[in-house]
Amino acid sequence: MSKSTVTPLNNKSSKAVVTALKDVLSDNYALYLKTQNYHWNVEGPNFQSLHVLFETQYNDLALANDTVAELIRGLGEKAPGTFDAFSKNATIKPGNENASAAQMVKELIADQGKISRTLQTALEAAQKAGDEVVAGFMIERLTVHRKAEWMLKSSL
Repeated sequence: MSKSTVTPLNNKSSKAVVTALKDVLSDNYALYLKTQNYHWNVEGPNFQSLHVLFETQYNDLALANDTVAELIRGLGEKAPGTFDAFSKNATIKPGNENASAAQMVKELIADQGKISRTLQTALEAAQKAGDEVVAGFMIERLTVHRKAEWMLKSSL
């Protein structure tokens, strides 16, 4: 029986993973806030189903925010925690509470693609660094966002 060894992250690869995780946290927080905004403000004949769907999605995003921040802390860095810090790195733009329900869904579909690209970049950084913990979580989040995108598309 052979022993497997874990290669510790070097400082350079750890920094690349932390930078990617900060981008993930920024996009995740932006998507969390936008989804909660739309949960509060959606109107129309699909109100009930969209209200519940958005709530399910923003609750999941809230839990992910905490995990991503803790992954950053586990790598020895401070996690960003201000709107200013998030807005500088986020590719996801704020939502318009006056948008139609259909527009809200379309924006959230597009945002699932944006956050998936951010997650993919973080996955690649983690894999390059040999950080299986971060890589595993990025794969888990990619799976969540693929499903979220499907659920949103099915709502149109």
